[in-house]
Amino acid sequence: MLDEALTVLAAAGGTAVVQAAGTDAWTGLRQAMGRLFGRGGDERAGRTEERLDGTAAALEAAGQEDAEQVRTRQAVAWQTRFEDLLAGVDGQERTLVVQELRALVHAYAPGRTGGSNVSGNTFHGPTAIQTGDDNRQINHFGPDA
Repeated sequence: MLDEALTVLAAAGGTAVVQAAGTDAWTGLRQAMGRLFGRGGDERAGRTEERLDGTAAALEAAGQEDAEQVRTRQAVAWQTRFEDLLAGVDGQERTLVVQELRALVHAYAPGRTGGSNVSGNTFHGPTAIQTGDDNRQINHFGPDA
């Protein structure tokens, strides 16, 4: 099981994928993710890039009425893939994967052009948002928080 900080990082990675799809940043993100998931294996990198192509196609094909649902589903799917990647490595290799994923999120996260913004989000339940560069926020909701 991953600690909370790694789960948050995986979620940020999923969001970065969905936000970059269909933008000028897509090609760079696609290549960076191929390297990250491939870890030196061309076949694994290729599978990751195929999955990314599927994500981009699903987002592009989504109708206006279901676009947000498709975006959410794709972000969660990529979060799960990042969590699986992080859970499958340990020690020094995990440290390297975390560094690479943080760099990827930093480079491709929305709002990296100097301003901070939050848009297109749907929240169900207690929510906290923090924007800015290199922030860390941990929130606990519930009766024992």
